[in-house]
Amino acid sequence: MLPDHAELPDLADLLADAHVVALPMRVRFRGITSREALVLRGPAGWTEFSPFVEYGDAEAAAWLRAAIDFGWQHHEPAADSVPVNATVPAIAPDAVAGLLARYPGCTTAKVKVAEPGTTIDDDVARVAEVRRIMGADARVRVDANGLWSIDQAAVALERLAPFDLQYAEQPCRTVPELAALRARVSGLGVPIAADESVRKASDPLAVARAGAADVLVVKAQPLGGIIAARAIVAEAGLPCVVSSALDTSVGLGMGAFLAASAMSPGYAAGLGTAAMFESDVSDTPLLPVDGRVPVRRVEVSPELLARNAASPERTAWWRARLERAHAALAS
Repeated sequence: MLPDHAELPDLADLLADAHVVALPMRVRFRGITSREALVLRGPAGWTEFSPFVEYGDAEAAAWLRAAIDFGWQHHEPAADSVPVNATVPAIAPDAVAGLLARYPGCTTAKVKVAEPGTTIDDDVARVAEVRRIMGADARVRVDANGLWSIDQAAVALERLAPFDLQYAEQPCRTVPELAALRARVSGLGVPIAADESVRKASDPLAVARAGAADVLVVKAQPLGGIIAARAIVAEAGLPCVVSSALDTSVGLGMGAFLAASAMSPGYAAGLGTAAMFESDVSDTPLLPVDGRVPVRRVEVSPELLARNAASPERTAWWRARLERAHAALAS
């Protein structure tokens, strides 16, 4: 359902100025080399609907609610800019320096670990290289996307703890596993952050109630938009980091508005991911400058929309998906 103050726009209004793009990525991330998204224009400006392709219609409906919240509601920026982290995919150590150069001024890095086909030795080498390049004062996080068992996570975090981790994001898949792991590794000094357990859960507050995490990683789109996500953060009562769902710069703008109003001091948002794309939808993408991104709405470029347009088949797939999500919200 939509917030009480919001009405569901007609499907025709949503599709009137809707464009499906496939943005090429510099490196493989989450197993993909191209990110598909649907951007559309509402009365308040451009907005985005881009649930991951494997998500069902019920989950996709929350992402559409977020698109409507941002495109059909006015949101006042709570700051001019927000700090962001560099994102380091599961790459070889000798590629780390070149990747970090795309994030000028960033003093926090999130390093992907537990990638299928890699080992803990690979993860340790990657994190060690990030720490070496960024220095002792930088903040380094790791993100396992829920791919470790409790035992695997305990072993991995014991090896990674000497690199002074700010936190380990979603080391295990379920909330009970996170709670058990958090108790087991309490002596390592590695806080546990929950991402998928908040983003994909029917009850995002279950993590806080179970004592399963020290930090919540929240994303504007899957939580239903800025207003809904802000309410969840307030009720959870845990430190919050706002992150990207691999959005285009339009969606990153939505995240920046949320981060400026909801994120805990001392943390960098995961909203620098426009640096992962070879091309975007805007001539002024939300790229990190001096370790920060501005809090602003993004205008799209008709030329870039055309250049990065998805195939007719994929465009039809996305428009049908939006129609199904609209029907779910209407019901």
